[in-house]
Amino acid sequence: MIYDRSNVFARILRGEIPCKKVYEDQYALAFHDINPQAPAHILVIPKGPFTSFADFSSQATVEEIAGFVRAAGLVARQAGVEDSGYRLLANHGPDSHQEVPHFHIHIVGGRPLGKLLA
Repeated sequence: MIYDRSNVFARILRGEIPCKKVYEDQYALAFHDINPQAPAHILVIPKGPFTSFADFSSQATVEEIAGFVRAAGLVARQAGVEDSGYRLLANHGPDSHQEVPHFHIHIVGGRPLGKLLA
């Protein structure tokens, strides 16, 4: 995939589209999903132009990867789902229903989530 600088997350990062931000540092931005699937549903996106986990894991610097992973852990703790449990979800490509071509993870929790796949 070629990175599309007009995708919604790129526009959020540039401040063109508002979001309900819960965390931001030099490596990541986290905000509430506009269509939450659970009481806690937060997206964490890296600040760099990465299309997928494959792209991020092969192209990001060690600092970007560590910063992103640390941000995700901090956001889960701040959301209050660490003790009860939560799911980290990253989609890649059309078969997974990736809607935005900017790598991101979903932190989902706050209720029993059931099986991942039926």
